[in-house]
Amino acid sequence: MNRPARIFTALGTALVMAWLLFSAQAQYGGRRFRRGGGRDGIPFEHLKEQEMMEKALDPAFTNDVFTFARLRFESEGYGRGRPWNDDTPNADLMVTFRLFQTTSLKIRPGVNVIDITTKDLADYPFVYMAGAGQAVLTDEEAAALRAYLLNGGFLMADDFWGDEQWEHFYEQVKQIFPNREPELMSLTNQIFHTVFDFKKQPQIPSAFYDSRFQSYDPGYHYERMNHDPHYYGIYDDKRRLMMLLCHNNHFGDGWEHEGDDETYFDLYSEPMGYPMIINILTYTMSH
Repeated sequence: MNRPARIFTALGTALVMAWLLFSAQAQYGGRRFRRGGGRDGIPFEHLKEQEMMEKALDPAFTNDVFTFARLRFESEGYGRGRPWNDDTPNADLMVTFRLFQTTSLKIRPGVNVIDITTKDLADYPFVYMAGAGQAVLTDEEAAALRAYLLNGGFLMADDFWGDEQWEHFYEQVKQIFPNREPELMSLTNQIFHTVFDFKKQPQIPSAFYDSRFQSYDPGYHYERMNHDPHYYGIYDDKRRLMMLLCHNNHFGDGWEHEGDDETYFDLYSEPMGYPMIINILTYTMSH
């Protein structure tokens, strides 16, 4: 069994042991983040949380715990600078701390950014890609991801909207797997019911839109695929889910901005952002 698969098995056992999310009031707690400052790239408001996570680790096994690994990639033609870096560091720090709080997982603290190489991917059973609709993969990166996924790894692609970004990312997916097609998931798919039972597919808009009135980002072209959330899966020959494409969604904002606005937290972070990542991890680690 390869290393990602071994880690998945061990972490899956730990992950299913504890699930209780706090109430909205308990999680939000009137919290307001102080932006800026900090130490070693960690904002002030997260330092205590990071220390708690670090103290919980066994020094002999610091590399054998769950790591939220974010992929770094090149992009072009969109004028947004570094889309892979969207929502860092707060999204990564918040989602890992909430997993630490609400499950029995031991979590590696900090922001863990890796390149798309065979060497960097080897130790991470789960990797996350933000700004997926702007990624441009080289042939070497596509080959590294293909080998990683077929050997037990898992990729969650997030934060891309509309027809154009879907079509662009679809081209990258076909570089990775020329002979596999993304399969549209319905609400009956087990991933929506593994731990938390979703009555509709979750959709999280970017926090800077007026999300009280719509759950999607305006300004994109939705003529072909419409603005509903679309979840696509890429499976291996044994029907193991290797890639989850979260189109028309922005989970990173659901984690990053949970403390900025109580209504956004109540509508998206608590009922969708955190339950869905727990469902995703539980599903992938137990399959």
